[in-house]
Amino acid sequence: MPDAGWGALSLLPLAATLVLAFVTRSALIAMLAGTFVGTLMLGSAPGSGLNQLFQSSLGNGDFIWICQIVILIGILFELFKRAGVLGALARRFAGRGGHRRGVELSAWGMGFVIVDDYFSPLLTGAVIRPMSDRAGIPREKLAFILDSTTASVCILVPFTAWGAYLASLIAAQGADVASVEAGLGIFIGAIKYNFYPILMLVFTLLICAGLVPDFGPMRKAEKRAASTGALLRPGAKPLVSDDGDDVLAASAGRDASHTLELLIPILLLVGIGAWSLIQTGSVKIVEAFMLAVAWLFAVLGVRGSFRSIDEVADVIVAGTRSVMAALLIVALAYALNAVTGELGAGRFIIDQFTSDLTPNSLVLITFLLTAAISFSTGTSWGAFAMMMPVALPVAFEFSSGETGPLIYQTVAAIAGGGIFGDHSSPVSDTTVLSSVGAGSDHIDHVVTQLPYALAMAALTAGIYAWM
Repeated sequence: MPDAGWGALSLLPLAATLVLAFVTRSALIAMLAGTFVGTLMLGSAPGSGLNQLFQSSLGNGDFIWICQIVILIGILFELFKRAGVLGALARRFAGRGGHRRGVELSAWGMGFVIVDDYFSPLLTGAVIRPMSDRAGIPREKLAFILDSTTASVCILVPFTAWGAYLASLIAAQGADVASVEAGLGIFIGAIKYNFYPILMLVFTLLICAGLVPDFGPMRKAEKRAASTGALLRPGAKPLVSDDGDDVLAASAGRDASHTLELLIPILLLVGIGAWSLIQTGSVKIVEAFMLAVAWLFAVLGVRGSFRSIDEVADVIVAGTRSVMAALLIVALAYALNAVTGELGAGRFIIDQFTSDLTPNSLVLITFLLTAAISFSTGTSWGAFAMMMPVALPVAFEFSSGETGPLIYQTVAAIAGGGIFGDHSSPVSDTTVLSSVGAGSDHIDHVVTQLPYALAMAALTAGIYAWM
């Protein structure tokens, strides 16, 4: 059990991480420092403590699963470059009068086609990034679009792993919820009250369409790209190392039909993902990427793109190397989440606000608490698991054990609050993968997106307070 005795000090590792992230602009240094602080607080020796922490937090199937996905997307992108189709696609798009608004809207729309919080930003980023670069869109902007249309869509679609997970948490609270199926019914009923992801999706659409002007750090990024052509801040360290000029040069003079070498792997990814979701209830992401990579290796091999087995190995090494920064940040995010959990950060946040709950304040406080926990821990699912047993029984008590509007609103507040942290926290794996997909500096992505996320969170809180 987490040590509740740490109180407010349980937030110290996260506070150290956030302060250093904004000061140094280095996600790696900031997250490593936060992990180090947490290890010291737990009373472990620096060396052995970090070793034990990394073994316990990284030696699990979830982390290995994410590593496989990230490495495979790196290899796939290298194969795309080797095939010379990304640049060809970008040039064809530009040659047909492609406008930045069209690129941004395409990125937004793909979030509705690929309904998965890991799959969507990586695949959409790989497809859209060459077009985005050609249109002069700053990488921070693309990362924001990917991030905002990822978890936001997932939480609004009931027949996914997200819906099943929340349904099981709802059913576990009892009351008049007799089964997981009944829990899913409550989740579906709560969708119309889940204002945060709905508002974020609408807001992002308006931004992409140019109907709402950019503001804050994102406006500065837009001005930089427009005036200097720099898609990244000077000194930025993108989580995927690639050279757009190399990509474009590689495609020079290639037949347009070779774009099938891009489209078929994408169709394989989407097709396998959809089929596995229908058949098993979960998306077989790793398997889909493996098949797409294997297919493209085979096609390029038959075409004679590899003169020796060493060139095949070079592609694998180059692809892995291109995502190494992302892997390190994901690893540190897992470690930091583990140490804050042991210190009881989530429990502390809950205890501060749950003593004086009333029917009128329940929904608002639930949203704010879940958002704070999710942002602090970097995991929406963890926040769901912590808040559902706290807030939902209270809602049922206020509702005399019957399912009514307050139940739906409370579930929506938990779901929306979790999404806020999932796509705005610098230690969230979804945020990291959005930086990977866009080829953006991670902290630059967090800094430019946070004002937008806070604005929609404030609007959501205002609606819940008014209700």
